[in-house]
Amino acid sequence: MKKLFVILALACSLQLAYAQKPDAEMQKAVDKALAASQDAKKATKPATWMTLGKAYQTAYSNPTSNITQGIDKTTFLMMNKNAVSAGTVVLQGTAFEKFELPTANVYFSPAGLLSIVEVTHPSVPGDILGEAAKAYVKAFEVGAKDKDVDPRLQEIVNAYYGDAFVAYQLGDLKKASDMFKGAADWSIVAPCSVRNDDAFYNCAFTAMAVKDYARAEEYFNKCIANGYFSEGNVYANLSDCALAKADTLAAKNYLASGLTQYPDNASILTNLINLYLATKEDPKKIVELLDEAKKAMPDNPSLYYVEGNILSGIKDYEAAEAAYNKGLEVDPNYDMAYYGLATVALKRGEDIVEEMNALDVREYKKYDELSAKLVEVYASAIEPFEKCYEVSSNPDVKAAAADYLKRLNFQLRSVDPKYKEAYEKWNAIVAQ
Repeated sequence: MKKLFVILALACSLQLAYAQKPDAEMQKAVDKALAASQDAKKATKPATWMTLGKAYQTAYSNPTSNITQGIDKTTFLMMNKNAVSAGTVVLQGTAFEKFELPTANVYFSPAGLLSIVEVTHPSVPGDILGEAAKAYVKAFEVGAKDKDVDPRLQEIVNAYYGDAFVAYQLGDLKKASDMFKGAADWSIVAPCSVRNDDAFYNCAFTAMAVKDYARAEEYFNKCIANGYFSEGNVYANLSDCALAKADTLAAKNYLASGLTQYPDNASILTNLINLYLATKEDPKKIVELLDEAKKAMPDNPSLYYVEGNILSGIKDYEAAEAAYNKGLEVDPNYDMAYYGLATVALKRGEDIVEEMNALDVREYKKYDELSAKLVEVYASAIEPFEKCYEVSSNPDVKAAAADYLKRLNFQLRSVDPKYKEAYEKWNAIVAQ
């Protein structure tokens, strides 16, 4: 996987404002509403099904009804004197303090705020949210109005999504995928008016993490059908799914489609190069895949930047430089073309260093020749990095160019006083 869990904003879990009640009371309310729904006469009334849905929702929220996310630990402990400390646990690289309650575990962030709530004892068994959603959909089918059912379904979608995020944080990726699936699936059931595209993507992403490639492929393809591409990452992930099934042709087709639409996506490009190398095909063929994109976007200099990256990756440096220069013909102020030209020089330098390291100690003349050549190559990278810094409006690109200029001039400081002076300049800029 090339990108960590895209757009995982914590959805607000469904929490109704009431005091926690005994599980038996929750079950009794559900059973009563369920019995009414099974009565032939009552089953024709929207109110019957709305009542059943609300009973399930209330039961779902009951274990956490006395827990407020975002409160500080001191306030929480004053309100929950039966909380038992379970020490510190590390989740996703962050240390949380865990407390156990009869119905849930809670986790406090390093800032001392209640950040995660994990239900350990649901009031009613089974897929409570799913049963609630089914009841609301049935209410809609027998005559309930959109304005009454739609908000309830959206609450359920958000609750599934929130539970999925909690499962993800706790490292249970299979459960996370199941919960994201619930959010995705119910978000497209009438009359729910808001499709949760993030849930479709995250369902597939977490499924891929647990090697459920069938579900991952299904839901990534649903992302495409929904017009949701995550800046091209859907295609890169689909190629991973295809390769997991040893289907190199499908992987190549996914990546080819992705490259023409998202030529700047690093994951697509990396996967393509690796795939061509693994199948012993000429990576230069990837350049041909850009032709259609160039026809559609002749004034897009980034297409030539991608071409240059491909050629640079296979060490065809002259062709790479030609591609970057073509990008500058399209846009003389395209910062990444200058960046590409400079990095080609650095790659030439890496090759020279590698050759120097491979020399026998007696080959000092060859070593001196290569040293002189290395100086020339490093010096040739300075001008394009300077141009990149000059024309770029991207602070990250400017910072990278400045850092390279600092290091290059430091390497060359003993060659000429001008490099020592330039080093001091760029060192000061980087330090700002």
